[in-house]
Amino acid sequence: MTQDLVGTGLLAGTWNLDASHTTVAFTARHLMSKVRGTFGEVQGTFVTTEDPTESQISVTIQAASITTGNAQRDGHLRSSDFFDPDNGGVLTFTSTKIVPSGDGYTVTGDLTINGITKSVDLAAEFLGTDTDAYGRTVLGADAATTINRHDFKVDWNMPLDGGRFLVGPKIEISISIEAVLA
Repeated sequence: MTQDLVGTGLLAGTWNLDASHTTVAFTARHLMSKVRGTFGEVQGTFVTTEDPTESQISVTIQAASITTGNAQRDGHLRSSDFFDPDNGGVLTFTSTKIVPSGDGYTVTGDLTINGITKSVDLAAEFLGTDTDAYGRTVLGADAATTINRHDFKVDWNMPLDGGRFLVGPKIEISISIEAVLA
């Protein structure tokens, strides 16, 4: 049985991420520009409760699914210099706390990259629920955070003249999801 969570339009229950309508994107500084990319293989589950702040989020991303539109760069990102998918290259996020924040929520959770887990905060916005063309109940949400890649031992870099480096430490992550009520 599902129940509308007080004033949100969100139903209590288990929601499965719809990977074909979900985007996990990132932006990284490269020399004097920014490189953007996505991860194509994403799975996740959201368990919502009558109190949205007690809900749970769990997401798994396959590192080998990274793409930036440049085959040579993508190959390098899939190497041991960055994500090393041949040795367990899975990125995971598991929520530990959800609190209201302005018009949205702050979702705190454990992000694991390269076997290293750190707590991160995502600024999240619940976009609502609706019925799709197949009669399924779906929800939409966006979230964003910024991490320091060195915190996760994603340390490869190349020194440049003047003490600069080829790749910046800050990685901006944005997530746009659609999930289906199970």
